[in-house]
Amino acid sequence: MNKSIHYMTAVGIAMLSVGALAQESVIENQLGMTFLYVKPGTFLMGAPASLHDVPTNEKPQHKVTITKPFYMAKYEVTQAQWEAVMGSNPYDLPRSNPFYHIPGMKERITHPSHPATISWEDAQAFIKRLNQQEHTTKYRLPTEAEWEYVARAGTTSTYFFGEDEEKLSDFAWHSENFMSGGTHPIGLKKPNPWGFYDIYGNVWEWVQDYYADDYYQQSSEIDPKGPVTGGGHVVRGGSWHITSSGWRSTIRKEYATDYRGISIGLRLVKEVE
Repeated sequence: MNKSIHYMTAVGIAMLSVGALAQESVIENQLGMTFLYVKPGTFLMGAPASLHDVPTNEKPQHKVTITKPFYMAKYEVTQAQWEAVMGSNPYDLPRSNPFYHIPGMKERITHPSHPATISWEDAQAFIKRLNQQEHTTKYRLPTEAEWEYVARAGTTSTYFFGEDEEKLSDFAWHSENFMSGGTHPIGLKKPNPWGFYDIYGNVWEWVQDYYADDYYQQSSEIDPKGPVTGGGHVVRGGSWHITSSGWRSTIRKEYATDYRGISIGLRLVKEVE
């Protein structure tokens, strides 16, 4: 593996279907993580008032402008990538719930190509060490606004593929039970219009923001970064198991900062140099 960041040639980039990405630019780091360029833009964040069956924490819908370009990882961080940075498997860490010990669960979810499931605090430790290894300060979690901007990929519908929930299985691992289900290798389903995989399902994804029920009522319209303080942090996108209860672009939940289960992982942002 080339230890320097490799910028793909214009010919190689042109072969990739990344939809509305401004420069069709792709970078790859020393771990083989692929990042897609996301241009600035304005979008409607949150669920519209016309949707009556969604929680109030997804409302009101409001205009948000992202003023700076950034790179976001094409895939969720895998266990192999976690181990390459941290020197140990994420499942060596104790879990915050008993589900890891359900018969067969360990065998179903502990694979190098499956997402790493960790706490928000663990994610920060991983990011710190990755930044150190690559002599940069540019890696971080996405803000909640950046995450939804990418998830929507220029759409205004409930899902980035439209309103037909029957199509969800084409794009997401979801609605599995605890006795036979689990995480899956990254990138096996269809991507969203901007080329990002597993935006819905597989694992929830931590974002940088603290959580607040009424945050959208007071959120900044320009590069919002979430509440200054809070009890927990936001996860986005839903996961593989049925208790996720929603996989739309606007779904948001709170988990304690130190919560480490079997269905919350991470997707990185790398700021533009």
